[in-house]
Amino acid sequence: MFELPAECVNQENSPQSSEESESDTEDNPGHRRNGTIWCECGSCEVMPTEAECICCSEIPVIGHIRDSFGIECITQHQTFIDNCLNIRVLEVSLYDYIQSDGPIDDNEPINEVYRYVAYRRFVLWVWQRLGKGNRKILPACVVSKIRDIFPSEQYTGFKYPRPI
Repeated sequence: MFELPAECVNQENSPQSSEESESDTEDNPGHRRNGTIWCECGSCEVMPTEAECICCSEIPVIGHIRDSFGIECITQHQTFIDNCLNIRVLEVSLYDYIQSDGPIDDNEPINEVYRYVAYRRFVLWVWQRLGKGNRKILPACVVSKIRDIFPSEQYTGFKYPRPI
């Protein structure tokens, strides 16, 4: 099994150096929402918020996986394809989710549920376990790929945890 170096596991989503982030917020607010020039993998799309406009290449732990396998984008990794886009794998995770969090509403759009489970599986693969209230913004390429496979008319986007 692939193991990440210790320095990658505990790093936060830190896509930019302090010099870059200062110029982005002060001189050019919202620049990431103006296009995908920030994307290095070639698979990202502009997301609704500045914070969600992050490429897989900007997250150290994901960058390490990409470099180890010689792929441009994390969405090209076979583990991502098998575990986050395969509906049969997601169904098994859905059963686990229902067992721990209770039944889903009959009116719940199934693609929304599959997206949620796919995002959880991606987090489990990359960061193992984050714990309650500890969230990561997923790369735009990952979110876009999952949304392409499990589309809906409306998307929620990233939400910070509620204070405990």
